[in-house]
Amino acid sequence: MNTQIETERMRLRMFEERDLEPYARMCANREVMTYLGGRPLSRDETWRQIAMFLGHWQLRGCGLLAAEDRASGAFLGRVGLWRPEGWPGLEIGWAFDRPYWGRGFATEAAKAVLRDAFEVQKVDTLISVIHPDNFASIRVAEKIGERYEQRAIVNGFDAFIFRIDRDAG
Repeated sequence: MNTQIETERMRLRMFEERDLEPYARMCANREVMTYLGGRPLSRDETWRQIAMFLGHWQLRGCGLLAAEDRASGAFLGRVGLWRPEGWPGLEIGWAFDRPYWGRGFATEAAKAVLRDAFEVQKVDTLISVIHPDNFASIRVAEKIGERYEQRAIVNGFDAFIFRIDRDAG
């Protein structure tokens, strides 16, 4: 997976230490975290999560990227590929800070990551693990071409699994 991807409005890049403040604010927002573990994260937990994202790159050769506004440089959220131990498959995932919801950023970023995964990395299949009540993420999954596959318990949480295959993308 490329470590930097450009879209019309965003630059998707590796997390850096400068992302801690805005990402910690995002992760402290109860509404943002509703479907991402169900509780806000402390600053320390957020730092550890960023370190885990970077470690995922080392172990798996892919990972989550920070999404920033190309014009202003503002931190918007995160998007990328994710397959921690025990996960049901290689996931394309996204999460954006509350001020950027409903503006098409998640769909734009996910489409760019999907294209990179299928065209550059030659990944065969991607999934998304989505809480059944997260209607906004379900819409993003559908917009990028994913289809509902099954309901499952993932990491102790009820989830819908959406899927897309390269030949369908």
